[in-house]
Amino acid sequence: MRYWIMGGGGIGRALAAACVERGDEVMLFSRTNPGIEGVEWHALDNTDEDAMNRVCDELPLPDRVINTVGMLHSDKRQPEKRIEQLTEAGLQEHMRVNTWPTLALAKLLSARMERRQPLLLAALSARVGSISDNRGGGWYSYRISKAALNMAIKNLGVEWARRFPAACVAGLHPGTVATALSAPFRAGLPEGQLQTPGQAAKHLLAVIDGLAPEHSGRIFAWDGQEIQP
Repeated sequence: MRYWIMGGGGIGRALAAACVERGDEVMLFSRTNPGIEGVEWHALDNTDEDAMNRVCDELPLPDRVINTVGMLHSDKRQPEKRIEQLTEAGLQEHMRVNTWPTLALAKLLSARMERRQPLLLAALSARVGSISDNRGGGWYSYRISKAALNMAIKNLGVEWARRFPAACVAGLHPGTVATALSAPFRAGLPEGQLQTPGQAAKHLLAVIDGLAPEHSGRIFAWDGQEIQP
């Protein structure tokens, strides 16, 4: 099985390592080299569509693509607790990182796929992007960008069912994983809820292994349960 893994954060690296361990062929696309034995690395800013096209256009299409790129906070921005903290720049940055790369990937793949190609595109989403499950409020930029990603996945699922009926596009919620993204927000987590990147990778691959065209356009948690929009 040939994989493209977009993003070299904690989950991206763990997925790459787990795939290599299973005997899969792995290309990882990120700004910095993760130095994982058996992984072919390509330097790429995954938010830059032009760069993505230059790097990926000459490569053979894989069987599976997993987009792990995402942000919740940065040195300059923290999740909003009140609407007064929301800024246009902050919302745009979250959309650029959390929503756009999956759409750019879908454009690139769709332009090259054959009608009966059984390609799988999976993107890391989040349960907080579910509109029906939002009980806590806050985190405007992150929630909105992940809800937009979920809609993008739904849209692609509808389109690919017509154009590429053997393909599948799905969203994945990895749970709370011990990475830099979750680091400031782990206080008070129930025992056993925090996963290591390696544990999360194995759970996500188990979900991916069970996906088929009839699952296209849907969002699934790390334990296989479907998340409602």
